[in-house]
Amino acid sequence: MAPLTIGAFARASRLSPKALRLYDELGLLRPARVDPVTGYRLYEVEQLERARLVAWLRRLGMPLALIRRVCELPGREAADAVAGYWRGVESDTAARRELAAVLVAHLSEEEFAMPEQPLTITYAARTDRGLVRPAQQDRAYAGSRLLAVADGYGRKGDAASAVAIDALRELDAAVPAGDLLNVMAEADRQAGAAVRDLLADDAERDSGTTLTALLWSGSRLGLVHVGDSRAYLLREGTLFRITNDHTVAQSLVEEGRLTEDEVAAHPQRSILLRALTGAGEPDVDLHDVRAGDRYLLCSDGLHTVLEQDTLREVLATVDTPHEAVERLVELANRAGGPDNISCVVADITAAA
Repeated sequence: MAPLTIGAFARASRLSPKALRLYDELGLLRPARVDPVTGYRLYEVEQLERARLVAWLRRLGMPLALIRRVCELPGREAADAVAGYWRGVESDTAARRELAAVLVAHLSEEEFAMPEQPLTITYAARTDRGLVRPAQQDRAYAGSRLLAVADGYGRKGDAASAVAIDALRELDAAVPAGDLLNVMAEADRQAGAAVRDLLADDAERDSGTTLTALLWSGSRLGLVHVGDSRAYLLREGTLFRITNDHTVAQSLVEEGRLTEDEVAAHPQRSILLRALTGAGEPDVDLHDVRAGDRYLLCSDGLHTVLEQDTLREVLATVDTPHEAVERLVELANRAGGPDNISCVVADITAAA
């Protein structure tokens, strides 16, 4: 069959001649040959399949660099790559949707409601290497305003979690409730910049950290969260998880393809869709507080080892935050301590 001119090929592939010229320049879709006299690009019919794949991937919004890699993969691997890309898109969309809801609530309020009586916060933090891991890559911090947990991974994971927490320490100061959203955005920026600078020469790009932090204003808590560390709220005896894991397994739960009970046994349960690697997009949220609330922040070395019922029992029955973190770490190690463990427990009480 005679080769197709660029115009005919554009019509058949539903790609514009301009796009075809760009893809040629990028090495994504080279013409079969170029006429030495006219300079016209000529394509073979067999190239239509690749061209149509490129067109569909562009409609998904996939970056050209990733499209090039997908086009070079065999069918099953290419399918997995597209599925992985789309899970990331959905995760980012969910984060933006949550942020939009926060902004709507924030802008709808004429003023921030103050609690009927002054509140105070007490807290404790604990990290433990566990019984299996050769090094400690978790970090935990608890102060009069800031509570944070970071779980590093990869070659520079211990340093990544450390710099993320250090970048937030200066936020451990009085913050007006109305400024919480801006302050949490600044916390994200500072921590992300610190991790990005640290990992600038990480050739393998295998390092990063999760980050879950709460900032106390006296009447509200601001939340910044990325990865699979978690924050929980115990209120009136009921334990609520107030963060969503940014993992492949959690995305499958949200799609209805996996149940919460099946996550623990899923081979991709620890594969992160988002983390603080300098380009992560954390969730940001605001939470009203009540006297009697108890908060738990923890890395996956705790929440993947202990059932939520166990977490609730400890938080509901142990008197002080210090005793609670000690008990939780003890139970995680009794269960095998397969990972680093970090946790922060904080109580909201009426000021005397």
